[in-house]
Amino acid sequence: MSDEKKEKKTVFIDVTDLRYEKEEYVEDLVVFLGEQLPYLELSQKTNEIKIEMQEDLSLRAIKLRLKKFLYKNDLKDDYRPISIRESDREGYIIKERKTFEYTYLY
Repeated sequence: MSDEKKEKKTVFIDVTDLRYEKEEYVEDLVVFLGEQLPYLELSQKTNEIKIEMQEDLSLRAIKLRLKKFLYKNDLKDDYRPISIRESDREGYIIKERKTFEYTYLY
């Protein structure tokens, strides 16, 4: 048997828009992700959640948990997770949905 260390990757979740809605949502999101995916290492900065995960784990699992959190807190109509991939980082940003209101003149 050989000792293989799993490669780790870092994923970021930008929660700036969610923080404007309510400060508690960000803390609840960290707790929710910790309960749903206990094998992740989570840390929180002001407007960002940093996740340390194994290289072989899918980003899709995190996106599904983000959607589930938004649904459970009745935020799915107002917010959505969007994938971000930049040269130095990857992850998601929780953005406020753009809504259009039509008014009809008679």
